[in-house]
Amino acid sequence: MSFSDLFDSEFKQRNKGHFSAIVRVALADGICAPEEKTFLDKLATKLEISAEEYEEILENPLKYPINPPYLYTQRLERLYDLARMVHVDHQLGDKQETLLQRIGLALGFTPGNVKHIIAKALSLVDKKVDLDTFVFEMQNMNK
Repeated sequence: MSFSDLFDSEFKQRNKGHFSAIVRVALADGICAPEEKTFLDKLATKLEISAEEYEEILENPLKYPINPPYLYTQRLERLYDLARMVHVDHQLGDKQETLLQRIGLALGFTPGNVKHIIAKALSLVDKKVDLDTFVFEMQNMNK
């Protein structure tokens, strides 16, 4: 196995973990609404998730661990995708917010500020900001 194959394999595993986390959020309320399904379809393409992997993850999203990115900016990008999934549902249920907080912890946000970070992320997504604005606002939220 070449070095590039090893890197590619790790990259794909990370994407599968991220996608499975988003599927967990989508299914937290027990159903996958048509808007959520559309979002998942687009995200699967973006993350290079094959049709077989897509079905496998939908059947058992707990199979893949959440692999937190090393860089803070990448963690914010993942949080952006997760918050958008919650927003697509248009009903922020307690289960989805709690699950989003747990996934936030798994992404590497600290227990002391995860609720504040999630609240800020959801408010930004509610305003329909783009990814660049989201990352900027999240990085500068305490300044």
